[in-house]
Amino acid sequence: MVNKLQIFEMNKNTVLALATYIMIFVGVGLIALGVFRYNEIAGWGFASVGVGFFAIAWVFNALKGRV
Repeated sequence: MVNKLQIFEMNKNTVLALATYIMIFVGVGLIALGVFRYNEIAGWGFASVGVGFFAIAWVFNALKGRV
């Protein structure tokens, strides 16, 4: 019988994968804000920060299995 706490057991790779998915979700949201909501200079800022979130998510994905 599987203990219920074993389902929620997270190691370092699981935490990095979850952080990667969250960063991708936030990055898409920021890019969408820059494209659809702010059509002036502020939109460029939101979009560039969204691309930065993608870069950090890429680093988190590369760190899986190495930390």
